[in-house]
Amino acid sequence: MGFLDRVFSLQAEDVFEAWKVLEEEQQLEQLIQSSYHKIVVIFKHSIRCGTSAMIKHQLEQNWNFEANELDFYYLDLINYRPISNAIASRFDVVHQSPQIIVLRSGRAIFSTSHHAISVGRIRMAIKQYLPTND
Repeated sequence: MGFLDRVFSLQAEDVFEAWKVLEEEQQLEQLIQSSYHKIVVIFKHSIRCGTSAMIKHQLEQNWNFEANELDFYYLDLINYRPISNAIASRFDVVHQSPQIIVLRSGRAIFSTSHHAISVGRIRMAIKQYLPTND
């Protein structure tokens, strides 16, 4: 395997330990149901895109969520494009890469892409939709 093959062949075991891998379309229904109890975040990542690789690295370096705060799903959209298409259709979001989609109560409450993706932006989006304890 050449250098470029290794760079562009991210394996499930290479995904940040705090993230779940989205590899089957059937998982979509499970994460939709989960979103009624917990925030669900989907990160659509292109393993062939330098910008996407940079954003993935930044997310990993700055990750500061506790496991009970949200479920974070990583989608390799090159190898699982039908799932990416199903997400775009189901949640009525335009496909982009890289892209973050935040789900709450079965619907997309926030979506952003490219250089607008950050842990801080995810946290702000979640805070906006969580009930306050006032």
